[in-house]
Parts: sequence; C-alpha cells; structure tokens
Amino acid sequence: MFKKVLVANRGEIAVRIIRTLREMGIASVAVYSTADKDSLHVQIADEAIAVGGVKPTDSYLNMKNILSAALLTGSEAIHPGYGFLSENALFAEMVGEVGIKWIGPRPDTIELMGNKANAREEMRQAGVPVIPGSDGFIRDFSEAKVVADRIGYPLLLKAAAGGGGKGMRFVYSEDELSDKFDDAQNEARLSVGDDQMYIEKVMEHVRHIEMQLLRDENGHVIYLPERDCSLQRKNQKVLEESPAVGVTPEMRAYLGGIVTKAAQAIRYENTGTIEFLQDHEGNFYFMEMNTRIQVEHPVTEMVTNLDLIRLQIEVAAGQDLPITQDDIQVNGHSIEVRLTAERPESNFAPSAGTVDLVFLPTGGPGVRIDSALFVGDKVQPFYDSMIGKLVAKADTREQAVQKIHRIVDETVVHGISTSLNFQKALLEDPHVQRGEFDTRYLETEFLPRWTESLSEDE
Repeated sequence: MFKKVLVANRGEIAVRIIRTLREMGIASVAVYSTADKDSLHVQIADEAIAVGGVKPTDSYLNMKNILSAALLTGSEAIHPGYGFLSENALFAEMVGEVGIKWIGPRPDTIELMGNKANAREEMRQAGVPVIPGSDGFIRDFSEAKVVADRIGYPLLLKAAAGGGGKGMRFVYSEDELSDKFDDAQNEARLSVGDDQMYIEKVMEHVRHIEMQLLRDENGHVIYLPERDCSLQRKNQKVLEESPAVGVTPEMRAYLGGIVTKAAQAIRYENTGTIEFLQDHEGNFYFMEMNTRIQVEHPVTEMVTNLDLIRLQIEVAAGQDLPITQDDIQVNGHSIEVRLTAERPESNFAPSAGTVDLVFLPTGGPGVRIDSALFVGDKVQPFYDSMIGKLVAKADTREQAVQKIHRIVDETVVHGISTSLNFQKALLEDPHVQRGEFDTRYLETEFLPRWTESLSEDE
C-alpha cells in the first residue's frame, strides 16, 4: 500500500480524499493555488505545497508544477479527484513515466473514452446499444447534413472532446444546422482545443441514468446501483439520486451486464461511470463514459455502505477488489443536491466573497455533508461554483425527499449568494417529489414557473 499520496485537486473533493487517506494511515499531500493557501484541504493535509497562481492554468492545470510537487514530497501516487486533470490522458501518462502511480484508469483508456465519438464506436463494437447518430467524426456542414437527413430532426451536435455542455447545440431544423454547427465547432475549438464533432439523435422524454463500475487489474468487475441524474440545467446536474425511480431489479441486472461487458472489452481499471439515456419504453442507450470518480458518488456510497475512494486507492495499489457482485445490495434511497455559490434568481450568476457564517446540519441518521466551507473561508471566482453537496439517505424515496428538504432548509451560508432557495423550491415541486421528470423538465417547465413566481413576489 502507498505511504504517501498527492491529491491534485481542491475544495470538497480534495477534503473527501484526504479524509479517506487518513483513515487508511496514508500521508496526504495537498496542492494549492495562491488564492487557496488558507483553504480547508490545505489545513487538514499532512503536507501542502503551492503549485501556482490563481488561474487554473497556472496551478491546478499546471502539469509540470504538480508533478514537481509529487516528486519533491516523495509521493508514491496521485489522486486527481474530478475535474481539472482527472481525465487528462497526457498527465496520467506523465505521472506513470516518472514512477508515480495514477489512481485511475490507464492513459490509453482515458484517451479512448474521453473522445466521445471514439467511445461511442468502441461501445457499439462491444455490443452496447448506442444513440442513433453519426459514425465517427463530422468535419463540416456538408457531412453534418448527410447525417441529419438520415436520422432526422431534432438532433444534437456534440464536441467529440467536449464536456460540461461545451461545443453542444440542439438543432431542430435544417435552417439552423449551418449556423449552429459553426458555433458549436468554434466553441469546441476555443474551450477544449479540439474541433472534431459528432451528431446524435435527440431523444425526447428520456432520463439520464448512469451506473458506476470498478474493475481491478486481475479483471474482477463490480457494478453499483444506478443513479438518476435527469434534473439538469445547461447539461449540468443539479440533483442526483440512487436508485432510480422506475428501474426494476431486472433492469439493473441488465444494465450491470452491459457495464460489465464494456469494462471487460476495454480492459478498464479502477472506477468509472457509464452514462445512459433511458427512453419512455425502458430502453437504455450509451451516451458517454467518465473515467474518474464523479461528483455524485456519495449517493452510491450511502446505499451500498462502500467507500469508493478507498476502493480506488486499493485497486491502484494492485489489490483485488475485496467484494464481489453478490456483496452489493441496495439499501434504502439516497438524494444529493449540489450547493453552489450562485444567484439563481439572476440567471445563476456566480457569487464570490468571504463566508461570514455557515451552519451545515450534520446531525441525525442518514445525513452527509461534503463541503470545504468554514467561517472566514474565501469563495473564489476562479473555480467551479460548487461549494458543497448535501446528501440524505432514508428507507424510502419519499422519506429521503423529506430528509433532504429538511437539510436544505436548515443549511445557512452568509457572505455569499447560494443556490439554497432554488434547491428548496425544486424539492417542493410535486413532479420532483413524485419522481415524474425527464432531462428537459427543469429547464422547460420548472425554471420558467419558478422565475415567474419570483417576479410576482417582487
């Protein structure tokens, strides 16, 4: 087992990883930008080393500086968390070349699955059902039109190397295709440095269902209960839960078989998540794979009683998975809401500043708060707006909704604007309470009503 691990991240996920390292008796090394020198992950780590300025490109994306920090501190492994360099195949390769273990899949796997068009083709060859669309890349409008004529409208233009909605456009008619293709391709080029595009058919009234897997170096695979991440705004998840409403044990076993088959086909190592769209008839279609731990992993941990970070570290150290598929049980229902430093009433404009007061209701059974907030903490404008995750677990979904609503209602953060009121309203929505929503519900139905209600209150 490793004696020392560097955590190449910040905020709540860095804190989360450092805590598991401490429980495992492994020394932790935090890295930080000049803006984060007083952050919680820096304070609780065994060692901390500065890696650059406030901009992510100068610090948390600075591969040379992070590698130097790992070598200077004698770190034997690097855990990248999520975001930043977590799905950067070049960085993972560089880590291995200097004799440090990467806590994640192999660089060639990251590269394969990181290009969504290639991943789609790989899954198709492995027998995984994929969304109708282009075969390979689309280079220009004329090629896009050929695919559009074949699959019909509406369709979705997507950047092959994109993520988080970058380089993505919905197209509802041929009149829109040319301009939106150019816009999406230009955005992809600017945001990820790669303008390769592909096309998928827009599937109406679908849910976003994902399943996490773990595979060790000796080929043992487990899959974990599915998560429903359908409540999204601008392709960013807002609320996640496990298990998914309407997914039967038979469906879960079917999805698990697909996930296991895919993992074996590409000889996957460590943890990853395969994301699907589920149509109204219950059919599942591969969308993409994330080759890292995900933001919403706590809901899976809550219903399985597993520490996924610990499992990641053990597998990276060459150990076999300590559990088999027969050991995995679904225990209750868990819901997570993302606490962000934003002003939802002002089109979710980001908020930054010093936290004057914070109360996180951590007491009671089935309550979990993942956050790096503290009084005096400075929420920076340079990084992602998420400042915490509020998680509840109960015996039933109805009870979990009530519990997470109580947690959100009790949470207090002063000094910055947050998404608490928005999340509270979302949890009070009858459709959300009944689990009756799809991937478009939040943007097309809930947000317009909520925005209108705010105007009426003024």
